[in-house]
Amino acid sequence: MRYFRYALCAALVGSALGTATAADVPAGTILAEKQEIVRHIKDEPASLDPIKAVGLIEAQVDRDLFEGLVNQNAQGEVIPGVATNWQTTDNQTYIFTLRKDAKWSNGDPVTAQDFVYSWRRLVDPKSLSPFAWFAELAGVENAQQIVAGKMPPESLGVSAVNDHTLKVKLIRPVPYFPSLTANFSLFPVPQTIVEKYGSDWTKVGNLVGNGAFKLQDRVVNEKLVLVPNEHYWDHAHTVLTKVTFIPINQEANATKRYQAGDIDITESFPKNLYQKLLKDIPDQVYTPDQLGTYYYAFNTQRAPTNDVRVRKALSYAIDRKIIAEKVLGTGEKPAYHFTPDVTAGYHPVANVLQQQDQDELDAQAKALLHAAGYGPDKPLKLSLLYNTSDNNQKLAIAIASMWKKTLGVDVQMINQEWKTYIDSRNTGNFDVVRASWVGDYNEPSTFLSLLTSTHSGNIAKFNSADYDRLLNEAGRQTNPKLLNDDYNKAEQIIAEQVPIAPIYQFTNGRLIKPWVKGYPITNPEDVAYSHTMYIIKH
Repeated sequence: MRYFRYALCAALVGSALGTATAADVPAGTILAEKQEIVRHIKDEPASLDPIKAVGLIEAQVDRDLFEGLVNQNAQGEVIPGVATNWQTTDNQTYIFTLRKDAKWSNGDPVTAQDFVYSWRRLVDPKSLSPFAWFAELAGVENAQQIVAGKMPPESLGVSAVNDHTLKVKLIRPVPYFPSLTANFSLFPVPQTIVEKYGSDWTKVGNLVGNGAFKLQDRVVNEKLVLVPNEHYWDHAHTVLTKVTFIPINQEANATKRYQAGDIDITESFPKNLYQKLLKDIPDQVYTPDQLGTYYYAFNTQRAPTNDVRVRKALSYAIDRKIIAEKVLGTGEKPAYHFTPDVTAGYHPVANVLQQQDQDELDAQAKALLHAAGYGPDKPLKLSLLYNTSDNNQKLAIAIASMWKKTLGVDVQMINQEWKTYIDSRNTGNFDVVRASWVGDYNEPSTFLSLLTSTHSGNIAKFNSADYDRLLNEAGRQTNPKLLNDDYNKAEQIIAEQVPIAPIYQFTNGRLIKPWVKGYPITNPEDVAYSHTMYIIKH
């Protein structure tokens, strides 16, 4: 097999912003002549239409076929996509300037009107989009009323000032709004193509996108084949010549295909194989941080967990390091605050859970529980609710054991199927309940807003005027440092009032061949553009 050396030349060096998602190949790197990659996805995509996508499976493919206003870099930070820059003075009205060299894969220009059409199409009840709620979450003006059928799609708060200027109006200040536009549901689609082919517009030969790649072939439940889009504005920095996505819904089967050499990147692997894989192919096993936290929520509205001393004692007595390293042992990290460490723009301040060792925390836990009136003659009794899952059960047994050993707590473990568990959780029929949250977007408020007094996700029924005020102020804050200060103050209230006990931060295991480079392993939302990848000599 022949290989060639990658040379940096003036023609391929763009601005720092313009090439942030391009393949960054170090000078002197020897690339394989065959630049083809095979990526595993967990199932057959429900649709390649961005507004019909339902999750990560579709997103992984659509991010190659389409491009939104912004992209993400390897750290999950917002960088320009179709938009080269954006401005706001109040976090409520945004002006996006679109690049003039953005084109569809048929050569037509991408304009602001394309985004207007696409976003209106998303919220139009006739579209039946499973992600129409995202425009509501983002706060786009009138999105909620349009989705409910009470206003026409044309009333959505998005307009084209001219071909290369897009104006977006929100119903409230959203300082992180630009990051939300990286979501696949807000990708543009070509109106002429959609209207020409109707529901067939995403078929091979019909589909027109504005991403770095275009659809060449598709065999349902077997493969999707993509090749470079020569009209993509940064096509000069695309190294791969073919990307094949293979849908396999069994982790074990995907791992076998990987070991057989059929796949270069897996989306996951069976957790029970983690230690063996780590031993056999340590340089190919990755457990990158994910934007998610596993936690226990305390019922703050009924005894005994309405006493903050009880909540603190229970939280302090959880040895998070043992949970992450021994009970789980598959790469997870201890969680000492609600917001994951990998969240963009978040710089946490250490709290007592990090500042003291477990022996010190256990001693404090005993003192707190004694002060609350519990002891050998009057042991604390409570229920621990969790939904059916081997992982949830394993954690419940371990933590109940810690509480018993350290504090003498009698724990009644209650295991319920999902629907019953949700009913119990929503009606407050628990003392302690297991929960988890994976961020809807990469910004601290996706986690911290859950504990505001009016949020439907506030299963602890936590009510703090100071906490609500901090989150409200954060929503209007434009200074990044002051915004981070507000979020840390909110985390401090959580640490002091303990409506929840963060336990561990999620990771997402995957296998990657050593000759695959440019995979953004550190991206907390698992945003991976094939445009950044390349194959080295092997």
